[in-house]
Amino acid sequence: MDKAQQYTAAFTNWLFTYGPKMLGALIVFVVGLYLTNWIGRLVTRAVSRRNLDVSLQSFLGSIVSVGLKILLLITVAGMLGIQTTSFVAVIGALGLAVGLALQGSLANFAGGVLLLVFKPFKVGDLIESNGQTGNVQSIQIFNTTLLTPENKTVILANGAVSNNTIINYSKHGNLRVDITMAIAPDGDVEKARSVALQTMQSNRFVLKEPAPSVNVIKVGDGMITLAIRPYATPADYWDAFFTVQEEVRAAFDRNQIAGPTPTRIIINKQPA
Repeated sequence: MDKAQQYTAAFTNWLFTYGPKMLGALIVFVVGLYLTNWIGRLVTRAVSRRNLDVSLQSFLGSIVSVGLKILLLITVAGMLGIQTTSFVAVIGALGLAVGLALQGSLANFAGGVLLLVFKPFKVGDLIESNGQTGNVQSIQIFNTTLLTPENKTVILANGAVSNNTIINYSKHGNLRVDITMAIAPDGDVEKARSVALQTMQSNRFVLKEPAPSVNVIKVGDGMITLAIRPYATPADYWDAFFTVQEEVRAAFDRNQIAGPTPTRIIINKQPA
């Protein structure tokens, strides 16, 4: 048998031995590639129906597609007889190393995903988190930006935000404005209550519902302290806070409702 026949026989033997495997692997690769792309688009459409952030939609679709493609390559390699154990171990070790190096960023990413999926607040809401209060300007994958009442921009890490208490002042649609004002200890409480309520009802920043209230919160220290409680929208909170105090004080003066008079007791001890 000459060399040509030997090569032909060897090739024929190789073809019958590995040909079915290669053909099967090729079919699995083509079909799997189509399915991974289809699943990636399906995930993107599914998350888009939840009105998630656009960047999160594309990121989730991409990460699902890439993960499935890596799994497909490992499957095809196994069908061709390639030992994939060490390959999987290398990928696992690499993933662990990257995870340890980027654990802070990964925590912020996970927090961003949770915030965008569960939506404890949205852009424009007034929130308090990590000791900071402000209107939400943006919610990104890794951080959330607030604008404080002092017009300071605060950037919070999403990991810290998602793992700590979040107070959303805008969720309910209105806020109670807590104001305390004092009148003289012998003042007419009912008259003061009536005047304060009428004043708040005419204030354009105060909501009609829930209705404002006026109650005695403390009696002592030479005064009667009133708890004045109007309600306002989050956007009108500070306008209501300041104008109600000014208008109620002026109304008290017009109706001769006296405020407390500061007193000081001086004891003069004579030397023995």
